[in-house]
Amino acid sequence: MSAWEQQRVEWLDPRLWDRLERLESRHQRIQFEHEEARRGLERLSSRGSDELPQVWRRYCEAIAELDRTAAEFQALRSGAE
Repeated sequence: MSAWEQQRVEWLDPRLWDRLERLESRHQRIQFEHEEARRGLERLSSRGSDELPQVWRRYCEAIAELDRTAAEFQALRSGAE
């Protein structure tokens, strides 16, 4: 890490690091949920099922949550610069 990067890291508010850690954990959890929903869609689409609307809704919710966490990451990055 360069001297500038080290100064920048020390300069950042500890609350920023806490927020980043929580956001990363949330994002990872949502990525896992998205992957599970995608697999569920693949299973259902291969055999057909009345559960498809429910599984599709969960998939769409996971995508929306991933979009929200991506926007929060961007806002966090913009605020830190």
